[in-house]
Amino acid sequence: MNLKFLETFVWVARLKSFRLTADKLFTTQASISSRIAVLESELGVKLFLRDSRGVSLTPEGLKVLDYAEQMMDTMQALKHAIEISSTKVGRLRIGVMDTVIHTWLSPLVAQMSDRFPLVEIELVADTALNLCDQLQKGFLDLVLQTDLLRQESIRSLELISHPMGWVVASNSIYNREYASLAEIARERIVTFSKNSRPHQEILGLMQIHGVPTPRLNCVNSVSAITRLLRDGFGIGALPPVLVREELMRGELTLLALDVRPPNLEVVVSWRVGVELVEEIVALCQEVLHSYADKLGEQYVVLSKPTLAHQ
Repeated sequence: MNLKFLETFVWVARLKSFRLTADKLFTTQASISSRIAVLESELGVKLFLRDSRGVSLTPEGLKVLDYAEQMMDTMQALKHAIEISSTKVGRLRIGVMDTVIHTWLSPLVAQMSDRFPLVEIELVADTALNLCDQLQKGFLDLVLQTDLLRQESIRSLELISHPMGWVVASNSIYNREYASLAEIARERIVTFSKNSRPHQEILGLMQIHGVPTPRLNCVNSVSAITRLLRDGFGIGALPPVLVREELMRGELTLLALDVRPPNLEVVVSWRVGVELVEEIVALCQEVLHSYADKLGEQYVVLSKPTLAHQ
C-alpha cells in the first residue's frame, strides 16, 4: 500500500475537500482523486461520499481512518527518530577482538556510519582479556569479547556464539580419521591466545577426556592461525566461521570428530551512562540477526538475551 496515497486519504478526511487537500499537498485535484480511487480499489471499499455539501467519510472510511492515522503517526515517529540519530555528535571508543573483526564487524561499522554519520567511531583491536581491562579502566566505552563482566558501572549482554571445530589443511598429514580426542591431542593443536576463554575451555575439555598435557600452540591472530593451518602446521581448534571461505574452496577441511570444544561466545560489554552506547548495543543485535540468517546455525547461533551486572 502506497503511504503517500494513505496520507492523501487522511488529509481529505480532515479537510473534507479534494481541492484543499490538493493545495495542502502541492498537487492537482485530479491527482488527489486518482490516489483515492487507487486506495479504494486496493481496499475494496468506498471511502468517501460526495454531495453538494462537500466530502464525507463512509462507515468503512471511518474505520480505515483510525488505522491510517496510526500508521501516519508511526511513520512520523520513525522519521523523527532517524533525524535525531543522524544529528548526534561525539566520539565512541569501541574495542573488538579478532574473531569479530573477521566476521561481522564490517556490516556493523557500515550501519553505525549510516545511523550516526557525525559520531567519530574509534576502533581498538586486542585480545578479549586486554579489552575487558581497558573497559574497566575507562579507556573504552564498549567492547565485543568473550566474557560476561560483572561490575557496578558495566553491563554485559550475550550476543551470539560460534560453534567450534577441528580444522586442518586438506592436503596435510592431519587430514585423516581420529578415533578419539586423546588421539587429536597427540598432534600439534593451534588455537587462540593463552589464557583466553577458548584456550581455557580446550584445556578443560582435554582434562575431562583424560588428556592432561595437550600440545597447544596459542596464537592471538586469526590471520596467523589461518595461514599456519593452510601451511599444514597442525590442527586448528577454532570456529569454522573464521575459515568459511577456505572450507568452501576446499583448502581446509573440518574433521568429523563429534567431541568439540564449547561454542565461542561473543559478548558486548559497555560502560553505563555513556551517550549512544545503548543504541550501538541494539544495533549489534540488529546486525547479528541478519548475519545469523545469512550464514545459518552451523556458523552462528543467536544467544537468548542475558543481561549481566553486579
